Amino acid sequence: MIKIGFSKDVHPLKEGEKFMLGGLELDHHKGATGYSDGDCLLHAIAEAILGALAVGDLGKFFPENDPKYKGYDSKLILQEVFNYAHKKNYEVSNLDCMVSLEKPKIRPYVNDMRKIISEILECDTKQISIKATTFEGLGFIGEEKGILCEAIIVLEKSDFILD
Repeated sequence: MIKIGFSKDVHPLKEGEKFMLGGLELDHHKGATGYSDGDCLLHAIAEAILGALAVGDLGKFFPENDPKYKGYDSKLILQEVFNYAHKKNYEVSNLDCMVSLEKPKIRPYVNDMRKIISEILECDTKQISIKATTFEGLGFIGEEKGILCEAIIVLEKSDFILD
């Protein structure tokens, strides 16, 4: 059985905040704010998995009113969501991501992000695509006030997964 999930996540950018993206800390004067560590890309991927399984959104599993998740590492969020899918015998077939961001340019970091994500999702980096685009100075993204990440994931149910 094949399941497809889509998600997008938006975070405001704020001067002086850490910029976490794809499991990496990027060197930039602004960072994404959020209840957890603000990693917009990992949030979009995790929520796409939940969407493929039709079980709800990130807020259901990681509520913002739970102090446990204040500043929480988004790699752990993705790991917990993947573990949930894996226990139901789903594995990642393909993941396609789009990062909409004016600055910083992420191309130098993409391969490292793909490696981190592939390790969490227990798949090959060849199954993960991360692309970026700008908004050419338009809107909240173009004015460097925010970041938008989108993810589409294909999960396949395996008849036999070894743990």
